[in-house]
Amino acid sequence: MDLKQLEYFVKVAELESVTRASILLGITQPSLSRQIRLLEVELRQTLLSRNGRGVQPTEAGAVLVKHARAMLLQADRARQEVKDIRGVPMGRVTIGIPSSVGRFLSTSLTFAFQARFPSAALSILEGQTYIMEWLSMGRVDIGVLVNPHQSPGMDLITLLEEPLYLVSAGNMAAGQSLFGAPIPLKELKNFNLLLPCRPHAIRMYLESQLARVGVKLEVMWELDAFSTLLGLVRKGFGHGVLPASVFRGDELRDNYFLRPIVDPELVSTVSIATHSARPLSPLATGVIALMREIVDATTVPTAQF
Repeated sequence: MDLKQLEYFVKVAELESVTRASILLGITQPSLSRQIRLLEVELRQTLLSRNGRGVQPTEAGAVLVKHARAMLLQADRARQEVKDIRGVPMGRVTIGIPSSVGRFLSTSLTFAFQARFPSAALSILEGQTYIMEWLSMGRVDIGVLVNPHQSPGMDLITLLEEPLYLVSAGNMAAGQSLFGAPIPLKELKNFNLLLPCRPHAIRMYLESQLARVGVKLEVMWELDAFSTLLGLVRKGFGHGVLPASVFRGDELRDNYFLRPIVDPELVSTVSIATHSARPLSPLATGVIALMREIVDATTVPTAQF
């Protein structure tokens, strides 16, 4: 196998078409098909199944796609690190961020990144439950995790710790404050809660804490899309359990009412995760420092929110 063959194969698998891949890659269709066939001969496996609509990876092909993406990313990072020796961070860094964190971090990070690393590129992948897998596979350089468990091969740096709130529809225009009186954890059983699906970190943390006080939730509505969840909360359909940072910079935050959860207080931890077996590039190290600067600069006491 060589990197060019792997690049060709991944592109065909992603597009599910040899014709479209050949156009995108700028090579003839027979040349592309020949490279794929050489790969199949070397591995002694059929990698693509052909049908009337195009091609799809076989079971063996799907395994190779996963590894090929990681190998191509590692090769690209090797090139970048060699170039970085010149003293100007270049190349690309890829970050996996949960939607709840991305709401207040992604935009600020993009602008700050452009100003500090004008010769480099940034990719941000938003997800909920796959960030650790992306980090293990090498699809992302940096992962942002909520309430992570320490795992072998992963290095964690705490980025932010903040309390969780019961989030309801509100109206600051009518004189209501954004923040209300605390509510005991046990009383959450009396609310129609809109929660992310398992194994979302906030959902798992909330249920574990409720179990400690002898409460089992009956969750009728599960939504992983934060925009939908917040839209339903805003319209009074139900209540969410979220950190206040989700609303930082939100133009619609006047439409919410947040009550801190107590007895016990629930604190969510956001951490930066990297793979200990992969050395960080100067660019990735610089981005981690930048993320911490942004959070330190934008984290303010609740009373000043």
